[in-house]
Amino acid sequence: MKYDILLKGGTVIDPAQQLHHQRDVAIAKGKVAAIERDIPANRAKQTVFVTEKFVTPGLVDIHAHVYAGVTTWGIKADPVCTTTGVTTIVDAGSSSWVTFPGLREYVVQPARTRVLSYIHISGIGLVYGPVGEMHELEYANPGEVAETLMRNPDITIGVKVRQGAEQVGGNGVEPLKLAIEAAELANTPVMCHIGAGVPLPDVLKLMRPGDVITHCFQGRGDSIIDDKGRVIPEAWSARNDGVIFDVGHGMGSFSYEVAQRAMEQGFISDVISTDLHTGNINGPVYDLPTTLSKFLHLGLSLDEVLAKSTIAAAKAIRREAELGHLKIGTVADVAVFDCISGEFEFRDTHGTVLIGNQKLQPYLTIRGGEL
Repeated sequence: MKYDILLKGGTVIDPAQQLHHQRDVAIAKGKVAAIERDIPANRAKQTVFVTEKFVTPGLVDIHAHVYAGVTTWGIKADPVCTTTGVTTIVDAGSSSWVTFPGLREYVVQPARTRVLSYIHISGIGLVYGPVGEMHELEYANPGEVAETLMRNPDITIGVKVRQGAEQVGGNGVEPLKLAIEAAELANTPVMCHIGAGVPLPDVLKLMRPGDVITHCFQGRGDSIIDDKGRVIPEAWSARNDGVIFDVGHGMGSFSYEVAQRAMEQGFISDVISTDLHTGNINGPVYDLPTTLSKFLHLGLSLDEVLAKSTIAAAKAIRREAELGHLKIGTVADVAVFDCISGEFEFRDTHGTVLIGNQKLQPYLTIRGGEL
């Protein structure tokens, strides 16, 4: 038998290859081996019939917190990822350069899910989240952060910094400047959390092409929408310069009103991520497919939401050569979904409820060729 696993009869949606057709997908030795109209079932050791289902690249969630047992909001990656089609999850700065070795040994290495990581510019990271980690600038050590990134390129992405008054006190954008210093030393991007208390134009003018603004639709103040409901010029300018805008839903950072106003003006996030952690895994986030479903009801197509959680997400973390698509010969990270009809409540982080009539429901996950 030529193949280990055959997914037969499904509709393949792979935005990276502009593919949306009925195709069979064959996997051998942990790699995508064939995508064809009709592959005989007797050529595979195991055939899974996925008629009327959608076969997609494994989802890539670029913002979550999975340093369980050490940081305030850490969850375990595998229980949620392996059941929701997420094959790659990025820890967004739970660890600092001080605590990163523990993340590698106790989280990344044992996980079935591929776990990658941003390193926080603060030496205390998110060990105790309720206390602002950059109230004191001396917590930052750009040199040590850069060294950690350069020593661990296999699983690190870049530098994380949170820019809200709760996190930085009166230090304004100085933490972001330190994060950029570390990122430039290591030639990596920065992911910047935006929040109330630090003027967003001051943040945006420092961001570089390829850096990521996360929580782009937060509605707690200092957002991309001004008091007249218009997207601020600085957000348009940053986007034109190549800054990447990510949803980062979270527990307090996603507003339907902000998202709707921005999207009506053509300002749509580049990436859809969850900011999944202990405070929102039981709602309102739940998982990445639920978050994607919200954007179906905000007007995006199925192909668009999948693009923003596969190839666009892979590009944002500079892993598009290996992740976010089903190209022949690449690692077999695959998700299969139903798109079910009904009446579903989808809640933002401000208590607003949207009623939708369809929802992405995970059916199976294949990570590295293992079902």
